[in-house]
Amino acid sequence: MEFKVDKENSTVHITREFDASQSDVWAAWTEPDILDQWWAPHPWKSVTKSMEFKVGGRRLYAMVGPSGEEHWSLADYTSITPKTNFKLLDGFCDDQGNLNKQMSRSTWSVEFTESYGSTTVYVRIKHKTLNDLEMHIKMGFKEGFTATLEALTELLTMKNKK
Repeated sequence: MEFKVDKENSTVHITREFDASQSDVWAAWTEPDILDQWWAPHPWKSVTKSMEFKVGGRRLYAMVGPSGEEHWSLADYTSITPKTNFKLLDGFCDDQGNLNKQMSRSTWSVEFTESYGSTTVYVRIKHKTLNDLEMHIKMGFKEGFTATLEALTELLTMKNKK
């Protein structure tokens, strides 16, 4: 996995290759039942309350900790090119989807390319300010997202063995 922080542009760039088809990796990122199986670093889990994967749709979900604590997020889908790219606005919120006004939203672009049966995912996360970027890094984003992508690798490996 490659994880680069571009402080000048308040952006994080992540590249990860998966030994799986583009269709399987796309499904893992866009279908709530599959997404909830890996979208949280262990021992946390992801619980989707609602998800409509379409332009103008949104996903409201919680990261639920081992003691039951919940951290809610909202993803608003702004662009979808099936199997190759989607974009969203991400932000923290309450369990009803009311955004936390103290924290700005970030813009995500997630791109998928397949070559010889492997799929590379490129994630670009643009923050409004360097301060916002640094706050997310301090919150453990790199470690959490690394563990989350490792969980996706394990899930895809199990699927391929079936």
